[in-house]
Amino acid sequence: MGGEGEGGDGALLVESLLGSVLLTKKTPVSSRWVLVEKCSGKASVLDMDKFAIMRRVHINARDLRILDPLLSYPSTILGRDKVIVLNLEHIKAIITAHEVLLRDPLDDNVIPIVEELQRRLPLTTSATPKVHGQEEEEEEEQPSSATTTGVRDETETSEENEFPFEFWALEVALEGICSFLDARTRELEAEAYPALDELTSKISSRNLDRVRRLKSSMTRLTNRVQKVREELEQLLDDDDDMADLYLSRKLFMSTTTTTSSYCSASPGRSGPLNWSPTTTNTNTNTNNTIGSKISSRTSTSIQQENDVEELEMLLEAYFMQIDGTLNKLTTLREYIDDTEDYINIQLDNHRNQLIQLELFLCSGTVCLSVYSLVAAIFGMNIPYTWKQGHAYVFKWVVILTGILCASILLSILSYARHKGLLGS
Repeated sequence: MGGEGEGGDGALLVESLLGSVLLTKKTPVSSRWVLVEKCSGKASVLDMDKFAIMRRVHINARDLRILDPLLSYPSTILGRDKVIVLNLEHIKAIITAHEVLLRDPLDDNVIPIVEELQRRLPLTTSATPKVHGQEEEEEEEQPSSATTTGVRDETETSEENEFPFEFWALEVALEGICSFLDARTRELEAEAYPALDELTSKISSRNLDRVRRLKSSMTRLTNRVQKVREELEQLLDDDDDMADLYLSRKLFMSTTTTTSSYCSASPGRSGPLNWSPTTTNTNTNTNNTIGSKISSRTSTSIQQENDVEELEMLLEAYFMQIDGTLNKLTTLREYIDDTEDYINIQLDNHRNQLIQLELFLCSGTVCLSVYSLVAAIFGMNIPYTWKQGHAYVFKWVVILTGILCASILLSILSYARHKGLLGS
């Protein structure tokens, strides 16, 4: 009985562990976002999982995956139906026509972006009451039907002429990332140029290792700047991609299309039972006039759909700024390459000097070998007749052998200098 009880407890324990594991897998992981609204300009921190984000801003999981900090995606600016997905280094944001969602609100590099958004938002929202005030004054002067049409036209004109909110947010993000990369470039320049000059004056393992680390940092920073530049260049080269970033225009177009379809269907509705031909003609003319105005306004909006000059000027300004940063890094790379070439020339010069010294020593060794050969010959235990009574012979042998070895050494050095193996 005890064994069965222990087996039952073990099975329950295993089932509970499996259940907790399954619950852990099914529970989505929430992440922290900071929300900046267009109307109020206030920033609030939200804890939401990816499903809540997808429901809030109407984005699919594939685009949301780009903002995952655990995945290494290149710098990307995507225009979707209702949102702009922004992945620029540490700036990972979702921009809509009415709000901005930024990931990692506690990051030191994200906090200035939020503050800049809040600083610029009052400038965009303060212009709205003036438009409404003008509309209210015109409403008092004009009749009701004419006032309604005039206010609608002025509202639509103000919406079209007003700088869209998504462009304000995009400009803040681009300004932040360009300033961040430019600051990193200036820091790298301030450290790299003195290190290269020091390496030029004194070649040591410490200086070489320092320059190697700086070159690795420069390569990584260049790749980051290059990715941002390529993304901006790709947007500037494609008008359709830039048109996708006009969220306010697409929202206005969808509203205008809905109103146009409603008004175009009005003449087909059944009127009152007691009607006269004059009334019918009047209603038909009125409906045709309204429909023609809306259709003309819709066609004008469709013509403006490919007008991306405003966004093109914005992107071009930051493209030039990021291109200037890339030029600084290119200049630094050229300076590093020139320093490496200079170091290689110096090393080659030292290597040539060592080769010359080695040649000189080898020549001297050959001459001493000849002198040793003569000494070895005379050191042999061989009887010879001129040893007795001819002591001066040893002196001449030594002198002549020394002269011969010196002649051989001078001949070798002269031949090497003639062939360019030794410096002049």
